Amino acid sequence: MAGPGAAPKDPSKRARRNADPIPRTILRFEHAEAPELPADLADNLRVFQWWDTWVGSPQAEHFGSTDWMILLETAYLVAAFYAGKLDVAGELRLRQAKFGATPEDRARLRMFFADADDADSGKGSTDAARAGKYGELRSIDPDATPDADAG
Repeated sequence: MAGPGAAPKDPSKRARRNADPIPRTILRFEHAEAPELPADLADNLRVFQWWDTWVGSPQAEHFGSTDWMILLETAYLVAAFYAGKLDVAGELRLRQAKFGATPEDRARLRMFFADADDADSGKGSTDAARAGKYGELRSIDPDATPDADAG
């Protein structure tokens, strides 16, 4: 005997089929090394620091050639911004957000940092933090008198 309620609707008559109307395209991963910063940008200390930060970021190990191309173009916006052209700030913010520049951007992009030490040891970060914070604490017998412990 079936459970209570009406019989399920014929799947061909359902309004929502939850099928993706646009087929997915699966791409092979192509890691690309960061290109050199052009000389006209490399001479600008702030742009150089900005570029160096992106090259060393955890996100960079997942960048392909098109990602680096967009970041290289964005470097010119960074140079313009620091030269006082504040009208590029909105575009600069949007471009950096696409790569996960801030914690909010990374959350939106569903990027999470793995704690390699904890992953290698099999411990969660909570256990490691607890051991570091409370590692030297010992439990005591609540019924013991202070004199009994001295000695």
